[in-house]
Amino acid sequence: MAIVSNTVNYLDGDTLLQAFFAYDDSFEARRPAVLISHAWGGRDEFVNDKAKQLAELGYVAFALDMYGQGILGANPEENATLMQPFIDDRQFLQQRINAALYALRLLPWVDDSRVAAIGFCFGGLCVLDLARMGADVKGVVSFHGLLFPPENNRDKPVVAKVLALHGHDDPMVTAEQVQAFTTEMSDLKVDWQLHSYGNTVHAFTNPEANNPDFGTVYNAVADKRAWQSMKNFLKEVFV
Repeated sequence: MAIVSNTVNYLDGDTLLQAFFAYDDSFEARRPAVLISHAWGGRDEFVNDKAKQLAELGYVAFALDMYGQGILGANPEENATLMQPFIDDRQFLQQRINAALYALRLLPWVDDSRVAAIGFCFGGLCVLDLARMGADVKGVVSFHGLLFPPENNRDKPVVAKVLALHGHDDPMVTAEQVQAFTTEMSDLKVDWQLHSYGNTVHAFTNPEANNPDFGTVYNAVADKRAWQSMKNFLKEVFV
């Protein structure tokens, strides 16, 4: 096994974006692909590492870029400034992630009939919106993602299966938002799952998260359980 990784530029309109991709070059055939959407700080080593891990599982992994080539936030204030335009304009968010999906499908190793997406925090919201816009993907997985719906695409058919992996004590996602999300998914007749991890807050998959006052704390047990749930889900949707 040899994991090959590199960056690739792509466009959303006039905006130049840079993704990180990884795949196992010991496979010759086209294979399923997983789009990875980053947290509010931008495409960083955390999602790049997730791409390599997914490549080891036999997928083509594509860590997208929502902000622009090389743009990363340095602190929560900068991260919030980068994220907010997409929160305010969900059609803009959906356009940007759809550009990444298009770029992923152009990679020569990808079976473009078998694509899924995963996302972390803000990225979880992004992949849920990818499903909400009716994108032709097999499934989406939100890790401690924001769950509140957009104003647009309220009644659009969702073809993707949905898995939301949520910290029960996440201060950034209220119990009311969780209930509204499950109602939304049920009303749309989505094949959905919600896994809620007890004694777990936001950003529980990130080993660098260590700010209890802000509500972001790594939880190794929940991280392991969530990753296993994702692996099971991907096997299911790619059958």
